[in-house]
Amino acid sequence: MKTYMIRRVTERVGLFITVMFAVLMLGACAAAPVPPTESLAAANDAIYSAEQAEARRYAGAELEEANRQLRDANKAVAAEQMTEAERLAKQARVAAELAIARTEAAKAAAINREMGRGTEALDEEMRRQGGQQ
Repeated sequence: MKTYMIRRVTERVGLFITVMFAVLMLGACAAAPVPPTESLAAANDAIYSAEQAEARRYAGAELEEANRQLRDANKAVAAEQMTEAERLAKQARVAAELAIARTEAAKAAAINREMGRGTEALDEEMRRQGGQQ
């Protein structure tokens, strides 16, 4: 009688554990994946900053690449491919940051050229002033 009771309790505990495991697995499968909102927001912010820095003028290809990757990331979110969306959002942010860096470099080079021309003009003026004395 004792053995029968132990066996029956063991079977019930085993059944309970099996049912709980199945419920947990179904719950995990049913949960919707979480979109990478932080990465998407960071990409949006970086693209906005690039546009404000005039990247379209100086680094248009990089800015277009960032916009394309952000569009693809949003499509991946809609398709519930969150890992792909995260990867694309991060790539969009990096492309936008590259556009900003190239824009700043192009602007700095333009300033350097302008300063060089100014220096040449001053040198020429000094030579003329020196020749008149």
